[in-house]
Amino acid sequence: MTKSDGIPEAAYGILQRDHFSSELEEVAEQIRRVGYAILDSGYTSEQLQEISDEFDLVREQYLKTWGESRLKSLNEFHTIRALLTHGGATFLQLAMNRNLTAVLQKLIAGTFILNQQNGVVNPPGETYNQGAWHRDLPYQHYTSSTPLAVNALFCVDDNTLENGAAFVLPASHKAIAFPSESYLRKNAVQVNAKAGQYILLDCMLFHSGGFNRTAKERRAINHVFSIPYFKQQINLPENMHADDLSPEAQALLGFNFQEPASIASYLASRPTNRDA
Repeated sequence: MTKSDGIPEAAYGILQRDHFSSELEEVAEQIRRVGYAILDSGYTSEQLQEISDEFDLVREQYLKTWGESRLKSLNEFHTIRALLTHGGATFLQLAMNRNLTAVLQKLIAGTFILNQQNGVVNPPGETYNQGAWHRDLPYQHYTSSTPLAVNALFCVDDNTLENGAAFVLPASHKAIAFPSESYLRKNAVQVNAKAGQYILLDCMLFHSGGFNRTAKERRAINHVFSIPYFKQQINLPENMHADDLSPEAQALLGFNFQEPASIASYLASRPTNRDA
């Protein structure tokens, strides 16, 4: 039989097949197979407005702290580094979103930590530092049987073809090398997503921000979650107070995986074998 969309339902010669019972499992399957998927956060319109307002407040303070001219000279003007370290619980909650966590647990085997969380602004009518093809584990050329890191781009604003929604190269997380220009032109896909949705990527998937042809900025918050053996972009435990955080938040932020400064520190971190 064939469905109304023309896709055949019948199959033969198949000995193994994936079967999933939830939307979150289907999202994880798509990331495994093609490298990207869209995930709803489940936030209300009021919560999304709060995130939008908080983003603008933190950005304003960030520019005052580091200076517009300095950030522009470093090609950092359109990025807010370590967003969740600037106060308030809004951005930590975003990194610990229930739907997001459920998908990450299906994708990354064992423990994972938040490697980085950055605010990203795609400016109208100009290029920016994310508008180039890259992996979120940059300069790496290898593949793995399961994801070592997952990118979660939270859309503060709608991502549209007009305002520079992200381009992805499907299944490129399975190939070692960046493809030819001809292949890129034929196979790149631009991903539309609504405000309040995450665009999830296997971090080895090649992707790029698009060119914003509108008169308004497009804002997003990028997360990278990784196995704890990858160094964080910025040491989050050194910039946050453990006493203000739940054990779950401390684990996600990497408090349990800080690099020991000495042998004494390493030994002190080891659990005691009481049976010895």
